Amino acid sequence: MFYKETLSLIAIAITLAAFIPYIREIFRGSIKPHVFSWVIWGATTLLAFLAQLEDNGGVGAWPIGVSGSITIFIACLAYMKRADVTITKTDWLFFVAALSSLPLWYFTSDPLWAVVMLTTVDVLGFGPTVGKAYHFPYSESLLFFGLFTVRNLLVIMALENYSMTTLLFPVVIAAVCVLLMGMIAYRRRILIMQKVESGLS
Repeated sequence: MFYKETLSLIAIAITLAAFIPYIREIFRGSIKPHVFSWVIWGATTLLAFLAQLEDNGGVGAWPIGVSGSITIFIACLAYMKRADVTITKTDWLFFVAALSSLPLWYFTSDPLWAVVMLTTVDVLGFGPTVGKAYHFPYSESLLFFGLFTVRNLLVIMALENYSMTTLLFPVVIAAVCVLLMGMIAYRRRILIMQKVESGLS
């Protein structure tokens, strides 16, 4: 038990290490996060946390809960700082899909279906980031996604109960982060090669 608590605390520390620089840049005004996107991510993460607790995820669920709380805090900061408050139809679709996990959970009495819905919404939320990172690979931080990959691996190791309900969210998000880092590294390499070739020509 002490081993799992230690892993969970390390995962929480990594979560803070990933978020603190981002929050600092919001206060400085150099980053203007999309309010509604962070509301959606906060809702999906907190609901996934509750589903993990329901299925006895124990201390392994703590980092997910901390992450969800910080995400909601960033959404509040974005609103107070009057960052990007435009809301698209896709934003509403994601938000409604996230909230629909609650009645799904209630009527099936099974948190797994809520986690499936929430994980799907969270992965779809990566869409705009993937598109931006493909065209502008230096606009995203490899370290940020690397920290979240490690965080999710620690979450998996710290879980007290292994089931689809407790594992699905951290496994899928870790996999998406790894794929995103791979694409960013590949695109950066391509850009470097293009610069070298243009310099030689």
